[in-house]
Amino acid sequence: MDRLSAIEIFIRVFETGSFSTAARHYEIGQPAVSKAIAQLEEWIGVKLFLRSTRGLTPTEAGASFYSRAKRAIEETDEAVLAARGTAAGLSGKLRVSAAVCFARLHIVPRMPEFLDAHPDLEVDLVLDDRAIDLVEEGIDLALRMGPLADSNMTARKISEGRRLVLATPKYFELHGIPRTPADLMSHQVLIYTRDSGGGEEFTFRKDTAEVSVKVHGRVRLTATEGLRAAVFAHMGLAIASEWAFGPELKSGVVAPVMEDWTLPRLGLSAVYPTGRLASAKARNFVSFVERWLAESGTGEPALVME
Repeated sequence: MDRLSAIEIFIRVFETGSFSTAARHYEIGQPAVSKAIAQLEEWIGVKLFLRSTRGLTPTEAGASFYSRAKRAIEETDEAVLAARGTAAGLSGKLRVSAAVCFARLHIVPRMPEFLDAHPDLEVDLVLDDRAIDLVEEGIDLALRMGPLADSNMTARKISEGRRLVLATPKYFELHGIPRTPADLMSHQVLIYTRDSGGGEEFTFRKDTAEVSVKVHGRVRLTATEGLRAAVFAHMGLAIASEWAFGPELKSGVVAPVMEDWTLPRLGLSAVYPTGRLASAKARNFVSFVERWLAESGTGEPALVME
């Protein structure tokens, strides 16, 4: 077996943790997969996996080889696509990480359009509100909101969305409508945070005026889906991104207030693993996201490039 094929098999084994799964994917026997890995280990001169009754565990050398080998295969695929021309389309697998709620509302419903345009492409959506390790999880592209904690990642801000004060009409009917930032102090504010204790401070602007207010609430939530459920249950008002309540804002299930007071916009960034060039697959997906956010009116082109 040639080295390129052996490397491709290694990547599949590494990502799935299984010889048999890799064998089914390539429609070959499991002994052929074992032989390919053994030949690769002999060629490199190091063990790539530790085998035990519990399964396969990549060695440190194997993990290091994986990140570089996958990049090499992606660049090889890029070269083939370039030689064939862009009309050949995209193929292979693309692993995208995104927050659960954002993906459910804004990515999954539009996926058929993207997949129809690229029939030879497979997309793995890794949905998690946490900022997962892109290299460890084999992620090609992550869509992340807000400030990026890890400055070592390669990132580009692709869109900006409004942050709004909102609640259900029933909540406002029962508790009144806040008109100024100070009015929020007398309302139950649903706090979205992964931290415990304290309230959360927001800075509002109106013309030349700037007012900061620290809001408090009896209910704190660590996931956007929970925040949405609490708002729909009329438990309080939320200060949240327009992306988190896009369909309900359009239908009137929730209503924004204090629209003459603005909050800093929330940035959406395309993030890539450190040191990895964005593949054509990742670039196409990011362009697709940028386009439909602009078309839907729920995002504006970012003014700042990161």
